[in-house]
Amino acid sequence: MHYVKAKGILSAQNGMNLYRGCSHGCIYCDSRSKCYHIDHAFEDIEVKENALELLEHTLKHKRQKCMIGTGSMTDPYIPLEMELGYVRRTLELIDKYGFGFAVQTKSDRILRDIDLLQKINQKTKCVVQMTLTTADEELCAKLEPNVCTTQKRFEVLKKLRDVDIPTVVWLDPILPFINDTEENILGLLDMCVEAKVYGIICFGMGLTLREGNREYFYKQLDKLFPGMKEKYIHTYGNQYEVNSPKNAELMRLFHERCDVHGIVHDNKQIFRYLHTFEEKERAEQLSLWDL
Repeated sequence: MHYVKAKGILSAQNGMNLYRGCSHGCIYCDSRSKCYHIDHAFEDIEVKENALELLEHTLKHKRQKCMIGTGSMTDPYIPLEMELGYVRRTLELIDKYGFGFAVQTKSDRILRDIDLLQKINQKTKCVVQMTLTTADEELCAKLEPNVCTTQKRFEVLKKLRDVDIPTVVWLDPILPFINDTEENILGLLDMCVEAKVYGIICFGMGLTLREGNREYFYKQLDKLFPGMKEKYIHTYGNQYEVNSPKNAELMRLFHERCDVHGIVHDNKQIFRYLHTFEEKERAEQLSLWDL
């Protein structure tokens, strides 16, 4: 861990990363790509020491309320968060100033903050996005070694369902020749149905590889799935988009199952939902005038 002073905290789309780098160890992690310019060791977490001051100043002076997002580059619920508490204090600020919140994670540590997530969701909208890749617990422990397995994430989704916090699942990535099976996709979709998720984001059955994350991924394949790296190189060369040979049939299955169970599966519609601020108390007050 090391500290840096940040110049700003929110992106043009109102997203933020309190930390840079990650300790989850997911073998496919796109954030390792060199294009993101993380110039320190990836597991040496960079902490934006002035993030909370920057965020409070920004929220105070924003002309319009909006959704604030986090988790797109670095999972905010890495173990270090339990020591530093930056995310929890961020939630307190978002609640204080009446903004909405959208978070993406793989960790059941998010349940520590369920009280604040509920408070935000009562006034506006709080959406928890959870990544699911495999219904096989042993395989999950290989693909995502330092974070809770799928079953625990499923339990998180159900607990959030029970307190009316909306959820979105990222079905991503699906690794060719590893977890691109009908059995796996159906297993994950069954979890989404039971947890009553709002929507599922899926860009296709595959993954992306580029300089930085490709090398790390291949190194892990050599360690965990001997001979698989050679199969990838033979099949895909240096392609950026690495699609499963079963992509068409699995995507058809995915869309059909979502339609049957009323789960939103249009990526653009879900992203609009994630970025749309809703002021519930105001909406309820207006509706009273219609009585």
